[in-house]
Amino acid sequence: MKITDSHAHIFPQKIALKASGATGEFYGVTMHHDGMAHTLSEQLAAAGIGRALVCSPATTPHQVESINDFIAEKCKKYPEFFGVATLHPDTEDTAAEIERIEALGLHGVKYHPDFQCFEIDDEKMFPTYKILEEKGIPVLFHTGDKRYSFSGPRRVINVIEKFPDLKIIAAHFGGYSEWDEAWKYPKHKNLYFDTSSSLWVMPVDEARRFIDHFGASQFMFGSDFPMWTPREELSKFLAIGLSEEDNAQILNKTFEQLFRIES
Repeated sequence: MKITDSHAHIFPQKIALKASGATGEFYGVTMHHDGMAHTLSEQLAAAGIGRALVCSPATTPHQVESINDFIAEKCKKYPEFFGVATLHPDTEDTAAEIERIEALGLHGVKYHPDFQCFEIDDEKMFPTYKILEEKGIPVLFHTGDKRYSFSGPRRVINVIEKFPDLKIIAAHFGGYSEWDEAWKYPKHKNLYFDTSSSLWVMPVDEARRFIDHFGASQFMFGSDFPMWTPREELSKFLAIGLSEEDNAQILNKTFEQLFRIES
């Protein structure tokens, strides 16, 4: 069975330990790995995972170009990596950077509203969402955190209503620590979810109900490396006890369908 890890982070070697540690402090968890590209490659191989979506959110506008260059470079070095770019809400010329992202061969955009301190449905983001919608470029949002109001599911719903053709991935079962709110999402062909950073606290029966409700065709497996170990997260996912067909869908097929990858 083909397996894709649809949510992993990598960082440049000189800042990997610092970046990984800061993420752990933000969420109050012990990070399992250092966030380096070679470590992820080793962990994927150990887990029998053939591919990983890799990203790294920019916390300031001036980091955007260098991070996107870094992601593109690592994707050339590691063929198992599938690169997604970063943008920042205060990027001066977002349209130009999106053109550059496409030229670099990157396949989507990742935002982390809680790190970047912006509300997902802020109107200043609408011109960017419009460009992404028109180009068919998927956007991956960190979603949910009871401590903040930036990334709540209700804000994603507002964007879906405004941009129905925008392909959105709402990470962490659609709302880390806000899963009661995530049940309010519409069933929408362009709204997807990943399983990352959820199964360590979400009961198995609740995870199964989410997947049954929204459909396996809208879900992708993700580890959130380096926060967690891909092999252990894969084991947690398989413990949900879905059918072989649904496992195959979530572990790879949804990813390939979303990103239009031929098997």
